[in-house]
Amino acid sequence: MEPAAARTFEEPANDEVWDPAAGLPVEYASSIDIFAGMWSLQPYVPSSSTRGQQQQQLVEYNYYAAATQHDGPIVEQAAAQESLEVDLLHDMEMEIYNNNPILVFQEKARKFKDDIGMMKMKIHRYPPSIQDLGDWYTVPRIVAIGPYHHRRQELRHTENVKHVAAYHCIKTSGRSVQDMYYAVVSAVAEIDARRLYREDVMEGIVDADFLPMMFFDACFLVMYMIKMSGMDCNATLYDFFEFSANEIDHDIMLLENQIPWPVVDALLKYTSVPLAKFVANWKDGRLQDWVDEVPSVVLDDSYEPPHLLGLLRFYIVGRTRSRTEVPGIGKMKSIQVSVSAMELAEMGINIRAKKTTELADMGLTKKRILFAELSMAPLSLNDLNASLLVNMAALELCTTPNFFYDEAEFEDSAVCSYLLLLCMLVNRKEDVHHLRTKGILQGGAGLTNTNALHFFTSLQSLRLGRCCGNIMVQIESYRIKRPMRIKVYAFVYNNWKTILKVLSVIGVFASILSAIHSLKGAH
Repeated sequence: MEPAAARTFEEPANDEVWDPAAGLPVEYASSIDIFAGMWSLQPYVPSSSTRGQQQQQLVEYNYYAAATQHDGPIVEQAAAQESLEVDLLHDMEMEIYNNNPILVFQEKARKFKDDIGMMKMKIHRYPPSIQDLGDWYTVPRIVAIGPYHHRRQELRHTENVKHVAAYHCIKTSGRSVQDMYYAVVSAVAEIDARRLYREDVMEGIVDADFLPMMFFDACFLVMYMIKMSGMDCNATLYDFFEFSANEIDHDIMLLENQIPWPVVDALLKYTSVPLAKFVANWKDGRLQDWVDEVPSVVLDDSYEPPHLLGLLRFYIVGRTRSRTEVPGIGKMKSIQVSVSAMELAEMGINIRAKKTTELADMGLTKKRILFAELSMAPLSLNDLNASLLVNMAALELCTTPNFFYDEAEFEDSAVCSYLLLLCMLVNRKEDVHHLRTKGILQGGAGLTNTNALHFFTSLQSLRLGRCCGNIMVQIESYRIKRPMRIKVYAFVYNNWKTILKVLSVIGVFASILSAIHSLKGAH
């Protein structure tokens, strides 16, 4: 379908014409209603498939054909015949289907297989282990993106802001409302966006509601990306984004608060948003306190993000460098390794914060004969970053059924690995303090030691990932190969103050004995 004739976008004549509380200007609001009807994606389904109704349709067809045989154009007669034949064929197929139960099972199995094949691109609901963490990690605070939280009453006030964002998004593009709306509708149809959401939720949402929802939500995200990229943005809209930045950052990274990326990308093509700059600015100081300069981001054209959360997670995680799997990692599911930060110190394994922003960049390396070093990216742990980490981990859990499959990459479980490694290191408040002294946990305005301990202990049910599995195998191997050296080092590490006192006393006695011996020699 070709888009409707383009109309030039014009600024309202005065402030009274544009009322944010009333939504879009009247001409644009009416256009949206028209488009929702014109481009509805709801498929036609016959109301019944009984044999009697088939016969009635056949009678109606014969009557219509006879009535138009002499008066109606030949093209119209052919079209009517073809339409009714298709309907009759569909109804007969439905009758056969309903009378053969095995076909029902086959259809369910086919649909289930198709859904599994779309696992990477779906908009998932939270798994129970994440949902139990509470509303802060799972429920939007200010804006609903997509259908899952669309009807929350406490988020309704931001719907007016979406209309304002749509107005300025259209204005920024220089295109007509029809062009922009048609771009969204085309993207929705191409990817069959309804199938990407849970079926039980979509059953109660018709396309007349779903399509405008996709349009307004995409406009809101695009205008926020424009603001975050440093591009010119309407002053009033900018103030709203700036005032609500923490809440918006929290909400747009929730697993259940997403729309398909191709829908957003359909509008980005008209607005010239520098996507690499947006990602870099969004990452700037997000998980780490120190950032010498805004990190540059090189977009990977081979990556197709499912949504905004997937896009930002991809560049936060990073790509591991020539990662090789440690022998024995396949048995990790049956090996119980629990080593706290203090226990690692007693074993001679030093913990070091790497100067990296990529969570996948972690590893254990040997240092000299007796020692080793565990290095990982530092973390500024506050409420916002805690929610970000939880939602990125939830995405990994939902999109990769087994982190140890041959086709699974190390990066597929990087966030789960990062969090599980911290969970392993933290058993007491003393462990949290030790990680702070090592620079792993940063920030004075973040979670307290008690809150951080509670956060990590609540995540111990996360599925083991390959990066963390590699490190756990290496730690276990280190412990098995050096039992006596570890015991000696642990004794010295835990009693070094007492040892120093004893050595000091021995030194004093040695000095006294040396002096006495000198006096005897003088006599």
